[in-house]
Amino acid sequence: MKKTSVAFLSLFVLLSCGNQENKTKESLSFTAQMDSVLAHADACSDTVAFRYARGLRLAYQPDGIHVYISNPDPSVADKQEEHLVVRQPARRFICTTALQLGNFEILGLEDRIVGINSLRNLFSPRIKEQMRSGATVRIGKEGNFDLETVIAARPDYIFVSASKHGGFESLKESGIPLIPHHGYKETNPLGQAEWIKLIGLLTGETRRANAVFAAIEREYLALKNEVQRYDSLHRRPTVVSGRQLRDGWYVAGGRSYMAQLFKDAGADYIMSDNEDSGGTTLDFEAVYARGLHADFWQTDGSHADEFTLQTLAKEDPRYATMDAYKKGRVIFCNFAKTPYRELAGVQPQLLLADFVKAFHPELLPTYEPKYYKLLK
Repeated sequence: MKKTSVAFLSLFVLLSCGNQENKTKESLSFTAQMDSVLAHADACSDTVAFRYARGLRLAYQPDGIHVYISNPDPSVADKQEEHLVVRQPARRFICTTALQLGNFEILGLEDRIVGINSLRNLFSPRIKEQMRSGATVRIGKEGNFDLETVIAARPDYIFVSASKHGGFESLKESGIPLIPHHGYKETNPLGQAEWIKLIGLLTGETRRANAVFAAIEREYLALKNEVQRYDSLHRRPTVVSGRQLRDGWYVAGGRSYMAQLFKDAGADYIMSDNEDSGGTTLDFEAVYARGLHADFWQTDGSHADEFTLQTLAKEDPRYATMDAYKKGRVIFCNFAKTPYRELAGVQPQLLLADFVKAFHPELLPTYEPKYYKLLK
């Protein structure tokens, strides 16, 4: 594909999968782009291969597709695998996390979701409508699932998560197969998004999943490569993450998903020497000292009202002494106002663009951030 200048989400998109090449190039918004990608899905292969996801592997056998699911967290020593054989498409699923729900949303397969747990914030218009009509039901919360409702929904599978504790033993009593979804444990942003291929396998929509992931991958890598070219000529800014939560400063680990996003977006993470692959809590003073002169500061949270720089300073006056705060370079995502928990995991190219917009705005002059925006 011929090199083009980056104006993200107006990138020229090559609508192709595998070795099947479509010469049509279109400048599209993300939503329109996904519609176009889905329209061309039949050109994709129906064979699935995992390139980035470390928690998934499969084998095509005469008796079906054998899927092996494990926790990809590098800190997990015992890599026990769940074994699943896919012989025919399933049509009815229950999701117990927002990210699982987003896997179906990005593929346009919301109609396959017959039950969800009681999520604090639900953004999907289609799921909301299905709940109003009764096509999708609430099954309760972890530790207090309504087994009658679960069984009445007649799901083929129930997705569960290792981060949720309590209640899943009772779900086993229903006799409905439970599938662990560990996508949130992937440390590669594309690895997390690649779990949509598991949904494609289970629903019989492998071409659709391959098409959508190929579009996500192309946009992510195109922007990442443009940043790398830019980096060779410019200084990389530094970034600190998180803030004080209860007993310490909660930061993204140096081997985490967020740390990889910072790197791909052209910034040096001040905690890159940390070995944690997820979030971790450190002494406030230690992080404050290292992050005091960082160029940028990434943080997030769930707030019903507008969250501003002033709001942040009210949490702790020391925040206002940090360089990133004083220069108006605090990048914030409000989980209560955006579908971050549902869709960010399957839209890593948008997360990447959000950070590039903050770190190197000249690369994306017309892009409007989706999740992370500079506080005012």
